[in-house]
Amino acid sequence: MFAFAAVLPANAAGNYNFVESGTKVEMEGKFSFTVPENMVFLNKDDTIKMEKEYGDIPSMYEIGSVHPTEDGQNWTLFIEYEDTGHISDDEQNEIDADALLQSYKDGTEEANKQREPEEQIHVIGWNVKPSYNAATHELEYAMLAENSKKEQFLNYKLQVLTRTGHVSFILVTDVPSLMKDKQTLREKIMKNFVVKEGHRYTDFNAETDKVAEYGLTGLILGGLGLAAAKKLGLLAMILAFAKKGWILIVVALGALGGLLKKLFGKKKDEQPPADADEEKPSA
Repeated sequence: MFAFAAVLPANAAGNYNFVESGTKVEMEGKFSFTVPENMVFLNKDDTIKMEKEYGDIPSMYEIGSVHPTEDGQNWTLFIEYEDTGHISDDEQNEIDADALLQSYKDGTEEANKQREPEEQIHVIGWNVKPSYNAATHELEYAMLAENSKKEQFLNYKLQVLTRTGHVSFILVTDVPSLMKDKQTLREKIMKNFVVKEGHRYTDFNAETDKVAEYGLTGLILGGLGLAAAKKLGLLAMILAFAKKGWILIVVALGALGGLLKKLFGKKKDEQPPADADEEKPSA
């Protein structure tokens, strides 16, 4: 069943081991991330635990997640890594966004036949058309969908190619906040995420490294080549593409965000003033 809201346990914020801002964390031995100001980080295990508490099905590729603690911020970022082998970007100028969109529409409507009317979702179009930056080896796209109540939602993906696979930054937010939250992702999160030397895309060694069986189009389709995707009717691709399986969890994220703001806002309020430890002169 596709849920469009979720209730978070009242003590949820205390169930996780949040890593606070300013802390550097190591990920998979290939990446490092310094948690930005006004944000907290959850490791792989806690991220998967959180997804299950939302009633979601983890992809098991998660390596962490980032959450805001600042008022007015209700997004969440999931970070995943797949050791697919080196993905060639030779087809960077051959991505057919219209064909991909139609495939997703057809596959989604086919899947809708197995759902109750109130559980159906419909692909509207690209909110961000697939595009690739050859200089940074980044692929980005976001597909817009709606539920039976005409409520719109999306998941924005920014995928960074590496020597042995790709890292996916999956931004879960609402449509009006996407541009602002994308800016936060670019300016605050991506600048603090480092692909270590030896694991960057340009470190690829054709003589020793495994090569993926698909390129950029296959990556957008969830890890299968175009021919295989057409053969399967893209039913498998729908779940692969849509992080959270098209489940809208913005409401639940707002609940978690409120708890985080209370938890970490309280910590800030409890900080003693700078001169609190200084001995005051007697009268």
